[in-house]
Amino acid sequence: MTGLPGVSRETQGRLETYAALLLKWNPRINLVSKKSLEDMWTRHFADSAQIHQIAPHPVEHWVDLGSGGGFPGLVVAILGQDSGSPKRMTLVESDARKAAFLRVVIRETGINAAVLNDRIEKAKAQQADVLSARALTDLNGLLGFAERHLAPGGTALFPKGARWENELEEAERTWRFTYRLVKSATEDGPVIFAITGVSRA
Repeated sequence: MTGLPGVSRETQGRLETYAALLLKWNPRINLVSKKSLEDMWTRHFADSAQIHQIAPHPVEHWVDLGSGGGFPGLVVAILGQDSGSPKRMTLVESDARKAAFLRVVIRETGINAAVLNDRIEKAKAQQADVLSARALTDLNGLLGFAERHLAPGGTALFPKGARWENELEEAERTWRFTYRLVKSATEDGPVIFAITGVSRA
């Protein structure tokens, strides 16, 4: 598979520009695992696109934490250029080299997104309508970030691997929150948490 099904030609073009930049930069700064690039359209692009699909649209401000190589944030921002949602995307990334890569993709694809080169726990509270983070930390840690950066009434979308039940059990000792589980469309076992109403237990 190359590209994503059911998107406009302009969106496909932006995604292909992003993919080419990922292949060019990855050997230098290790944005994603080398092996995952063999199947990047499913492993990274389709996996990120499903997060955009389950978000409660329209979204004013979407914040992606620990963006790294830009998944899901850049894919969401590219899809948002066509749909108008999210209206704006903020990518939070503490590594200066990865932040530089994200800015190059934003410039080359012409999408409406900004990079915040800062640590998540130090960055100004973002008041995000939707918050996402992929392969960043455990659910307990993610809920701490959500407490800081999610707007009241906002939704956090956190993809988790097959061991998500252990993380949920751990998180429920510290936090109160409402969640809905969506099964991953790209592989069996993983889920995406759609979380609202985060507060300390």
